[in-house]
Amino acid sequence: MMLQPANHETVTIDDTEVAELLVGAVDLHVHPSPSPFPRRLSIAEAAWQAHEAGFRAILTKSHHHSMVTDIRAVSEALGGLPIPVVSGVALNNYVGGLNPYAAELALAQGGKIVWFPTISSHAHIDVHEAEGENLKFPTNNLGLRHTTEINILDAEGALKPEVLDILEVIKTHDAIMSCGHLDPDQIDVLVPQASSMGIERILVNHPNFVIQAEPERVRRWVELGARIEHSICQYDDRTSFYQWGLDVLITYIKAAGIDNTLLGSDLGQANNPYPVDAYARITRGLLDAGLPKADVQKLINDNPAALLGI
Repeated sequence: MMLQPANHETVTIDDTEVAELLVGAVDLHVHPSPSPFPRRLSIAEAAWQAHEAGFRAILTKSHHHSMVTDIRAVSEALGGLPIPVVSGVALNNYVGGLNPYAAELALAQGGKIVWFPTISSHAHIDVHEAEGENLKFPTNNLGLRHTTEINILDAEGALKPEVLDILEVIKTHDAIMSCGHLDPDQIDVLVPQASSMGIERILVNHPNFVIQAEPERVRRWVELGARIEHSICQYDDRTSFYQWGLDVLITYIKAAGIDNTLLGSDLGQANNPYPVDAYARITRGLLDAGLPKADVQKLINDNPAALLGI
């Protein structure tokens, strides 16, 4: 018998039109526990909340470790999970940085994505330090040493050999290659290389958050084969990450094209709304802003499902 997690909370969506659109949604950016960062919900709770809202699948992320084995352990302990839950590995210092062995292990065990450095990238560290007391990004609660910068390029501006090794691993497993939180100049080198090697699932996450890429640059990445994910948390004014109105999101969608854009919650942090709740808020906002239902469905359902391969 499949068990629900202890203290499970159902997220109620009263908006019928929105509730119907969320059926079949896929969230490729959920941040549950376990994590050194404070989290509001567990893997199982994230799965059950998404399931009850009609989501087709979710992908969970930790900046510090691969969650692939976490998912397996939770699933075995509870007699299964109600929807597919997948993960991968982020290549930060905590897994050895640009470590092809870590990428290979995660994907061989069922992982679906490899993120190039996120919290260990130059762009992330730079933004993190600039925020000072107005810090938007969570702080680890384990007293871990500060991460150091990982650059995917050598002194001549070429991709390091270990990056090419990692790309071969991603290609072999037909996994998603995420550019993580790399700065635009590094993404400019990584995306065409991945595309030239035949990697078909290329993702740029939240291009205007941390990465700070303009719409025109995003359009060029799409022309090279990338897909663009925007984080719902940056457009929901109830979250600690809120920065922009939906007009900014729509500008980026137009630059990349509706068929090349997807949304992910990027939520799960303590003191933020639940992922499903934020999906409902932003779905309603996009409809009210004039986006056709068919386009909203592409953003939250069709496009992330295609990228994941389900």
